Amino acid sequence: MNISYEGIGQWAATFACGKVAQGELVKISAPGTVSPCEAGDRFCGMTVSVGRDGACAVALGGMITAGYTGAAPTLGWCGLKADGSGGVMAAEGGGTYLVVDVDESSSTVTFAL
Repeated sequence: MNISYEGIGQWAATFACGKVAQGELVKISAPGTVSPCEAGDRFCGMTVSVGRDGACAVALGGMITAGYTGAAPTLGWCGLKADGSGGVMAAEGGGTYLVVDVDESSSTVTFAL
């Protein structure tokens, strides 16, 4: 049985942005502006769409799936930080998120923002 958490409870806001990609974790970098995260940053959300006019929609809540690097995050409440390549890494001292799925074969993790 396939289970999908895609978009459950997701809500987003529009921000100004520079060079960000869809599906990348971002941080607030200036008033009303987001930028890509560096390794170890706490993130505010994930870009769900990027416009050609320097604006992007960022999921700030709900379920998202992101790539991870390093050790697989644990199910349940887990500390996560940005990995510097658009995804996450398990890390103490990061934000605590509810992890509901870890796919080690594709190195993805699904969690609630």
